[in-house]
Amino acid sequence: MPIGTDVDALLASHDISSTQQRRQIARILFARPQHLSAEQVLEQVNAEGYRVSKATVYNTLGLFSRKGLIREVVIDPSKVFYDSNTSPHHHYYNVSTGTLSDIDATDVVLAQLPTIPEATELEGIDVIVRLRNRD
Repeated sequence: MPIGTDVDALLASHDISSTQQRRQIARILFARPQHLSAEQVLEQVNAEGYRVSKATVYNTLGLFSRKGLIREVVIDPSKVFYDSNTSPHHHYYNVSTGTLSDIDATDVVLAQLPTIPEATELEGIDVIVRLRNRD
């Protein structure tokens, strides 16, 4: 979140009512471009002296994602990251370190997409390139 950004205005611009917990979670997420798990958000919020429950963090992250404030990146069913960068881009996932990093959308070229089923529309394309550190 750029310095001077009003968290309440940011939440309101996405039709999200502002609560103390939501403001704290937003401050963590938008401190800089980053990819955080729900557990990392919970740890950082509580490390700053606020007490927020795990359920509140998960519910808030889900709300922020549904409202387009953040992007949910599902690596596998047990590993989900929340990305403060909502612009079109893709990701590297390093399975050795468990870290996620951005790939510019222009660096990935898809020659052709399959025909999508009738009565559906394309919402987005997420490419995750899995890497492993060399031994």
